[in-house]
Amino acid sequence: EETKQVIEFLANGYEGPAYVRLTRQKLADVSPEGYKFQLGKGVVLRDGKDLTCIATGGTVQGAVEAAEKLAGEGIDVRVVNLSCIKPIDEDLIVKCAKETGKIFTVEDHNVIGGMGTAVAEVVAEKSPVPVYRWGLPDVFGESGSPEGLYEKYQLDAPGIAAKIKEFVG
Repeated sequence: EETKQVIEFLANGYEGPAYVRLTRQKLADVSPEGYKFQLGKGVVLRDGKDLTCIATGGTVQGAVEAAEKLAGEGIDVRVVNLSCIKPIDEDLIVKCAKETGKIFTVEDHNVIGGMGTAVAEVVAEKSPVPVYRWGLPDVFGESGSPEGLYEKYQLDAPGIAAKIKEFVG
């Protein structure tokens, strides 16, 4: 549903350049009921107090599933879908940093110069808290099924949960 809304937004009057990154795997719609895409606005999918997990693209579903798993282990994770990176939702990022004290980002993209870097810049300038950027390492890319690659690089729910546990300590 979100992808459809983004494409409709861009096709119906948006002026200027735009970059939309799509994924091959079929994903569940994890948007809240009545969700409406707004340029430059993230959305909280799950509230939590121990840290905020900011995800984008194909990793959002895994982040929600990881947060549910971790809740059973006593780790309360807020999950944010940050579908728009430029403009970035500075207000939401700062609010999350202040309220949870830690930010964990996850994306199916290189960690260098991606969404995690953009989030870290906002946090460093406006509300310094620990940030852990999780995504693809700086290695040559490879082909495969999205599910296989997500598992290999720990971008699936079990991998995200494990990395969050490492970060929380």
